[in-house]
Amino acid sequence: MQSDPQRYTVTAALPYANGPVHIGHLAGVYLPADIYVRYLRSAGRDVKFICGSDEHGVPITIRAQKEGVTPQQVVDKYHAIIRDSFAEFGVSFDIYSRTSSQTHSEVASGFFKKLYEEGKFIEQTSQQYFDEKAEQFLADRYIVGTCPNCGNENAYGDQCEKCGSSLSPTELISPRSMLSGNQPVLRETKHWYLPLDQYEPWLREWIVEGHKGDWKTNVYGQCKSWIDQGLQPRAVTRDLDWGVPVPVEGAEGKVLYVWFDAPIGYISATKDLLPDTWETYWKDSGSKLVHFIGKDNIVFHCIIFPAMLKAHGDYILPDNVPANEFLNLEGDKISTSRNWAVWLHEYLLDFPGKADVLRYALCANAPETKDNDFTWKDFQARNNNELVANLGNFVNRAVVLTHKFFAGKVPTIGGELQPIDLEALAQLAEFPQRIGELIDNYRFRDALGELMNLTRVGNKYLAETEPWKLIKTDEARTGTVLHVALQIAAGLVTLMEPFLPASAEKLGEMLRVEKGSWQAAGRPNTLTAGHEIGAAALLFDKIEDATVEAQVQKLLDTKKANELANAVAEPAKEDVSFDDFGRMDLRVGTVVAAEKVAKTKKLLKLTVDTGLDQRTIVSGIAEHFIPEALIGQQVLVLLNLAPREIKGIQSQGMLLLAENADGSLQLMQPGQHVRPGSHVA
Repeated sequence: MQSDPQRYTVTAALPYANGPVHIGHLAGVYLPADIYVRYLRSAGRDVKFICGSDEHGVPITIRAQKEGVTPQQVVDKYHAIIRDSFAEFGVSFDIYSRTSSQTHSEVASGFFKKLYEEGKFIEQTSQQYFDEKAEQFLADRYIVGTCPNCGNENAYGDQCEKCGSSLSPTELISPRSMLSGNQPVLRETKHWYLPLDQYEPWLREWIVEGHKGDWKTNVYGQCKSWIDQGLQPRAVTRDLDWGVPVPVEGAEGKVLYVWFDAPIGYISATKDLLPDTWETYWKDSGSKLVHFIGKDNIVFHCIIFPAMLKAHGDYILPDNVPANEFLNLEGDKISTSRNWAVWLHEYLLDFPGKADVLRYALCANAPETKDNDFTWKDFQARNNNELVANLGNFVNRAVVLTHKFFAGKVPTIGGELQPIDLEALAQLAEFPQRIGELIDNYRFRDALGELMNLTRVGNKYLAETEPWKLIKTDEARTGTVLHVALQIAAGLVTLMEPFLPASAEKLGEMLRVEKGSWQAAGRPNTLTAGHEIGAAALLFDKIEDATVEAQVQKLLDTKKANELANAVAEPAKEDVSFDDFGRMDLRVGTVVAAEKVAKTKKLLKLTVDTGLDQRTIVSGIAEHFIPEALIGQQVLVLLNLAPREIKGIQSQGMLLLAENADGSLQLMQPGQHVRPGSHVA
């Protein structure tokens, strides 16, 4: 662990450009990384914050195929969405690059070629599935078949998403290609492997012995478990046409495996940012490398990527990898495939100007040591009870009273400071170091708690001194109280900036003071007497019940849609003969009148033009349709159903409807208008 590095290289996991970013990504990776970097900058450190889109891999080619577009079009779309939403959320990358860039292709190719030429890889030939019609080898995700464990007929070649089993393609029963639908055949193919087993002794010494005391427990434990189980060679190439081509002769049709290619994206992005000096941040021993990732990426960043860097020989190794656990949503695991997520770009549309509220809620409930749960009610409570009632209330009172009693100018200190004043200023002086040490140790949730403790110091000070009453008897003393309160508020401009950057900027504009250095944030004289401050403005406003209830309903609607999509159809009824079916007279009719049947909840009385006559049909659909909306609609009618009296009305026929899994009904209708009386064949 480096105690006093000359510079910092901070990376955040490259988001996969196959979809937008959600709150789980933010809480796990990007928000803590941004807090850390903003703090380092404020403390005067030399730091570069590196990220970009991970744009290679099979899921992108699958999405492109489904949407009928190219992989490049897919990554272009999501790269823009992710980049723009990060910027609006206040994530302060020095560069947000992408792995489809020319620079990345050159850097990744050069990295592979050096290891290849130095004999750091091993070549292995294996049997892999090949689609003879598509004339290409199939990646695991391009192969589907029956899961040998649960019988799911649409399990992938690497995993069954129904039962969660990890699979290999050869374990599937009746495998088929997603490209052609044909059954693939096994063919030999050659690939290059990184022999992780050869690096196992070094990894054990470097991680198990060397980072036992400074890496987070969850990170250290997962790494130790992997090493204790024994490491195996891992392929660094695969047969695919989307990715960085393998830069050696005889490797046509092969690309660098995305897990090998993606972390090199940190290096290529730094080179794009600093073409002349990038090596200083990656190869100089005075640089401290820190990876921010989620727990699903621990092995790649703590074992595999360091082994790659060690094999190369020129690069520094990560000093720390402060991975977080997972964030759940309303008691359920976040799932992109089920759309059970709060998407960042949608949040920013639904809550304009409230990026900091989400930053606060996610940091206050960060899954730093265990999985945590995000709920909209907690989000609302943290905004209303903490940001509005605590932080915002303190700032508002200090600024409003200064304008009311001292024409908006910082008052002078009248007489000697009293013990209560000295205590408040002494506490202010302690917070920069207290918060900074927690951030240095990746304890962002506790650091935010300390920031809020400073606002409580300010509120307690005002509550005990009561300047709104004091002004009636002692104007000079009132000036001293507001002077002290404003110094605390000025300290907040710097100390809250890593956590709530937009609000810190707004507070700075209100006080007409620039953000200062971290060390100076605790000083008692940031604002001078006579300094004119701006008008009071609310930093935060209340979020009403209806607002969060709409978000909860949005999730409930998603859950309902998932249930409908996954509903299992009822078994087929007993067979009937063709003659039985042929005796049914199915025709197209047009509804010419509709009304509710008196004293009933479910019945509608319909008059239907069948092309032969106009007849009355009584149907139990009143809870699903508005009578007036049915008039003019074409429907399918069973014409020769025996008449039946219902509630005193003679019903002559039956409408055909479809019932959804949730019990809702849909009319069966012809695709376009046809003549009433037309047969349904």
